[in-house]
Order: sequence, then structure tokens, then C-alpha cells
Amino acid sequence: MRPHALTLAAALILTAVATATAAPEKGMADMKGMSMPASATKTGKGVGVITEIDAKESTLTIKHGAIPSLGWPAMTMGFHAKSPAMLKDLKVGQKIGFDARQSSGLPEITAIGKP
Repeated sequence: MRPHALTLAAALILTAVATATAAPEKGMADMKGMSMPASATKTGKGVGVITEIDAKESTLTIKHGAIPSLGWPAMTMGFHAKSPAMLKDLKVGQKIGFDARQSSGLPEITAIGKP
């Protein structure tokens, strides 16, 4: 391979890797400083404001306060709903209380109630 082609190939690979690792998942952009358990499932209760609802994906994004039992600081993050029916009467801007569970992947909302 010619030196220019080799340099171009390396640059393309580095760009692809940098783009893939720099682009945060939907709802996960503000999760710095969050403690992620290695394998054990942890649970906690939180209070927050819904910033986005995606009924098709059964997810919602919540700007919530700190949840010490999960090792999470206050942040905005995405959650998977345990049941799609949980999202039925929710609205963006609504303040909620919620139960969450984290094991691996997107955290899960297991219950929603009053703040």
C-alpha cells in the first residue's frame, strides 16, 4: 500500500473510533461521575422532572436529584420503563417520584408515583 493510502486509511479508522466513543447515547449525556455497578443489581428512589418521553422505545429521560443508594449524583439521564403502560399518562415537564433499578445497560424505572 502506498504511504498516502495508508495514512488515509489510518485517519478514517481513527475518526470512526473517535466518533463512536464520543457520541453519548440518547439520555446518557449527563452521566459523568455516576457509579456503575459491575454485576449486582442496585435499587433506589428518586424525584425528578421528565424531559423526554419515547413511547415507541418505552424510555423516558428524567432530570433527577442525587440517588445515594445507587451512587448517582443529580443529573439528566434516560431510563427504560419496566412496562410501556407506565408511560401512558406522563407528560414532559411533569415532576415525579420513581423507583429505579440498575444492573447493566440503561437503568430501569420500576414504579412511578407522586414526588
